[in-house]
Amino acid sequence: MPELFREGGLRYFFYANEGSPREPVHVHVRRGREEAKFWLRPLVSLSYNDGLSARELREAGQVVLRERERIERAWNDFFA
Repeated sequence: MPELFREGGLRYFFYANEGSPREPVHVHVRRGREEAKFWLRPLVSLSYNDGLSARELREAGQVVLRERERIERAWNDFFA
């Protein structure tokens, strides 16, 4: 599970086995056991949330939007 970075107490990562066929580019965000998933395209959007607060989701969404290109590059490099 490649970790991309940590910010604000949240860990941003994706799973090495992202399904077959592989899902479109997305990122998982985790704090402890709580986890959310964000799609990156066409717009940054929440796929699911399992326990993060509304504030954490808002902050994570802002980080994902700001770091979208970095996340996509890491995804493409890993799965190339």
